Amino acid sequence: VQLQASGGGLVVAGGSLRLSCSRPGSIFSFDIAGWYRQAPGKGREFVAGVTVAGTTSYADSVKGRFTISRDNDKMTLQMNNLKPEDTAVYYCNAKRRLPNTSWSSDWGQGTQVTVSS
Repeated sequence: VQLQASGGGLVVAGGSLRLSCSRPGSIFSFDIAGWYRQAPGKGREFVAGVTVAGTTSYADSVKGRFTISRDNDKMTLQMNNLKPEDTAVYYCNAKRRLPNTSWSSDWGQGTQVTVSS
C-alpha cells in the first residue's frame, strides 16, 4: 500500500463525509489521480478523477454531489447528499508517468463508507 486513505464512516442519507488520501512521508505527486469504490458483490468503479493540471471528471451517479480536489499534501473527496447506494469501500489511486513512458499506479488501502436510509 503506497497511499493512505482516511475519512470513511457511517452517515445517515443526506449527510456528508470528506475522504482524504496522502502519500506517507512524501508530497502527493501524480499525473492523474482519482477515487474508486467497490460495493459488496460488485466490481470496482470509477468515482472521480483529477489531473495534475486540475481537470476533474466524475461518474454520472455522483455529479453535483461529490467534489474532488488536491494540493501538495493530499487529495480529497467531499461527498454531500450521500445516498444508501453510495455505500462501498472507497479507494484512492495515483498514477505517474515514468521516464520510459510507462505508468506507475499506487493504491490506498480503502476506507469504508456506509450510508443508512
